[in-house]
Amino acid sequence: MAQMNDSASAIDEVDEELIDTLIAISVVAKRLTAKLRQSKANTSESDEHENE
Repeated sequence: MAQMNDSASAIDEVDEELIDTLIAISVVAKRLTAKLRQSKANTSESDEHENE
């Protein structure tokens, strides 16, 4: 029975690491999206001023 607990513990550890990695990827993707939106907004504002 102890062997199953060790095995389950190892799987839980791997799952936790995977969850942490996926959360980190999500955070980075969200930041990149915000930067891209800001960049596009600045570019479109710049284009509007040039067309006037």
